Amino acid sequence: MSTVTTPRSTGRLTAALAAAAVIWGALYALNEVLWDALFTRLLGLDLTQRVAGSIHFFLYDTSKIFLLLVGMIFAIGLVRTTLRPEKVREFLAGRPLWGSLVMAAVFGAITPFCSCSSIPLFIGFVGAGIPLSVTLTFLIASPLVNEVAVVLLADTFGVANTVLYVALGLTVSIAIGFMFSRMNLDHLVADFVFKTPVASLQADGHRPTLHERVEAAREETHDIVGRVWPWILVGVGVGAFIHGWVPTDFFAQYAGPDNPFAVPLATAAGIPLYANAASVVPIAEALWTKGMALGTVMSFMMGTVALSLPEFILLKQVLKPRLLALYFGSVGVAIMLIGLLINLFA
Repeated sequence: MSTVTTPRSTGRLTAALAAAAVIWGALYALNEVLWDALFTRLLGLDLTQRVAGSIHFFLYDTSKIFLLLVGMIFAIGLVRTTLRPEKVREFLAGRPLWGSLVMAAVFGAITPFCSCSSIPLFIGFVGAGIPLSVTLTFLIASPLVNEVAVVLLADTFGVANTVLYVALGLTVSIAIGFMFSRMNLDHLVADFVFKTPVASLQADGHRPTLHERVEAAREETHDIVGRVWPWILVGVGVGAFIHGWVPTDFFAQYAGPDNPFAVPLATAAGIPLYANAASVVPIAEALWTKGMALGTVMSFMMGTVALSLPEFILLKQVLKPRLLALYFGSVGVAIMLIGLLINLFA
């Protein structure tokens, strides 16, 4: 039996959605504050200690990613019920490719997400019919550049070097997105991204009610979170295990200006680490003050924020092996080229 939709029931549902949004926003804003208070005030732990810091990192980051995953997948699913994939494709088809890539890179730059937190948006964009090359551009740009990191970079490395970092980060994102646009890669995305409850609702050919839209978004959120939650725990667990074990003295010694392999070494060393651009700036500053060349420092930063091991574990559930290897390989090579060019001409 179908549910009869009335203005009163629609009003109640709208109010419930608004209340849920407020609760979600409060939980997201207070997430770090609550974990800090639990560890430092209630338990009296020192977060600079490796064990306490790692456990705190795991709990805080897991909570953050789950909040983002649930909130963003549901919100994007709700929006997608009003957007037909063919309409999205028609909208983008009427614009030059470079314009779409630039828009994706800029949008990624103004969203303060780390590499793992960007994945829920990536899933929603692909499912909404946005070209894969455009969504991958967003996925690269989002962790590389954000407003908090820009402020910290300017204070640490100066305005000129910050402008250089931002310009290179956006350029890498757009260039790799353009390269991907020349390839047929859609079949290398996991099937479940395209076969979601929202996609089924859109295929019915009728205008869905608010109740139908909410139910489809809820089912899609449940399906996607159910598929990836174990890998979130694994990915963040890996990041938490190595959190705080950053051997700056080792990097300064073996990735110094006299080592011709400094840039590849620094890039590769940054990949296992898990940090956003803001939190890696102090590490980069320490390496710079110990004599590491600017290009090597930037390669280390980009490798850390754009190619983290936890991101690889999560993306493995969304991208098939060939595309996953292509994504990480192309971004890694681009980062190393940037570092080498800066060291050569700086």
